Amino acid sequence: MADKLFIFDTTLRDGEQSPGASMTKDEKLRIARQLERMRVDVIEAGFAASSNGDFEAVKAIAEVIRESTVCSLARANDRDIARAAEALKGAARSRIHTFIATSELHMEKKLRMTRDQVLEQARLAVRFARNLTDDVEFSPEDGYRSDMDFLARVVEAVIAEGARTINIPDTVGYAIPELYGNFIKTLRERVPNADKAVWSVHCHNDLGMAVANSLAGVMIGGARQVECTINGLGERAGNCSLEEVVMALKTRRDYFGLDVGIDATQIVPASRMVSQTTGFVVQPNKAVVGANAFAHASGIHQDGVLKARDTYEIMRAEDVGWAANKIVLGKLSGRNAFKQRLQELGIALESEADVNAAFLRFKDLADRKNDIFDEDILALVMDEAVAHDSEHYHLLSLAQRSETGERPHASIVFSAGGVEHRAESDGNGPVDATLRAIESKVESGAEMLLYSVNAITGGSTESQGEVTVRLQHAGRIVNGVGADPDIVVASAKAYLSALNKLQSKNERVAAQG
Repeated sequence: MADKLFIFDTTLRDGEQSPGASMTKDEKLRIARQLERMRVDVIEAGFAASSNGDFEAVKAIAEVIRESTVCSLARANDRDIARAAEALKGAARSRIHTFIATSELHMEKKLRMTRDQVLEQARLAVRFARNLTDDVEFSPEDGYRSDMDFLARVVEAVIAEGARTINIPDTVGYAIPELYGNFIKTLRERVPNADKAVWSVHCHNDLGMAVANSLAGVMIGGARQVECTINGLGERAGNCSLEEVVMALKTRRDYFGLDVGIDATQIVPASRMVSQTTGFVVQPNKAVVGANAFAHASGIHQDGVLKARDTYEIMRAEDVGWAANKIVLGKLSGRNAFKQRLQELGIALESEADVNAAFLRFKDLADRKNDIFDEDILALVMDEAVAHDSEHYHLLSLAQRSETGERPHASIVFSAGGVEHRAESDGNGPVDATLRAIESKVESGAEMLLYSVNAITGGSTESQGEVTVRLQHAGRIVNGVGADPDIVVASAKAYLSALNKLQSKNERVAAQG
């Protein structure tokens, strides 16, 4: 299909490799459902062989996603591939994505293998995977920095073994758009059976060119699949942003001439969900999904937009899922109205008990906050979902005192494994006092790497505050997120959320593609 560009989303696999962005099975499942609502072609659900937790997440996603292809990453060995196939057993459509490094640097320093050994292992891996599924993708890790002759030999061999998709990753974000596009074009010309596979691009953003490189791979190189993530999430500087690629193709179809099956109105809800789940706040000036993406401060711009939107807007905010911050519900709203709004926002709770719990939280919020916006609903549902998933520590009550000329003091009650704890402490401010009080009982020894506050809805001091706390302990980095109209309470929730993730013993094996 020369006129169709496939969107391969790897938020749940490569995106999760951002320090602190690891997700629980239920969190991954919620995001996968949103990706399916967005009509993503392929969802890379994880790396099944890396841990039991990742295996269970891939398995759960494979069993519920019916429209999108569900994919698992696997190193080029029988164990990983068999594990991926087992996790994908319940999928309506499944793909095994196997990889091995092909650059001289990676083969010598990391794999300690010769070219012939790498070639043979790639062939055998694809052959084994092809016996388990019809849909096999192969990636030569660090492909862009690989020798062209050797890379062509490997690609030709794996296509002959049955690989239907060939992905050429710029694993370290080293590429330049024109050079990367021509690299793929030349490689396709050098591989005799190139037409037997869909060619794919997977670019990292270390030099800020992941989207540009991906689009060059499409237009110059002839690739027809782009691998990307929501919000450009990913390790180091991140991956190619799904929202930027999709809207570039839709906005400039006159140039690209390609169709994508994405429902763009689901982009902003997906962006919010990923941000609230991982704790990675979207920068205000981020293209498409940033809070300022459709804001106009200049008087000249404002005048132009009022007269004709297309004077300064090349796409409509509502086309990507932005809506005016209209009030959707209030304290007098009933359960059915709340449930209907959840459905309109694309939030699928698993049971009536979950709906009831979310509704009680909504009523509590409505008692403290007059105007309830979509963002508030998303935040409270995500907050409840995180607590439901893995709550060892749980906030019960908090009192704090802050007075000019006096040192702030906080008293907190929280549970740990069902046991109630009371603690109090002074601090440099109410937030510092609160977190010190928690730490006086928990004694985690964790180092705080980040503390940030973001207003969930702008324009009012009544807005809920969303706090992100990033902790590091024993080589692990985790993010915790908490939301509440009281920023001190939100901070306590975020700190306990991060501690809950540190409490989890799930370990991951890092993999790159």
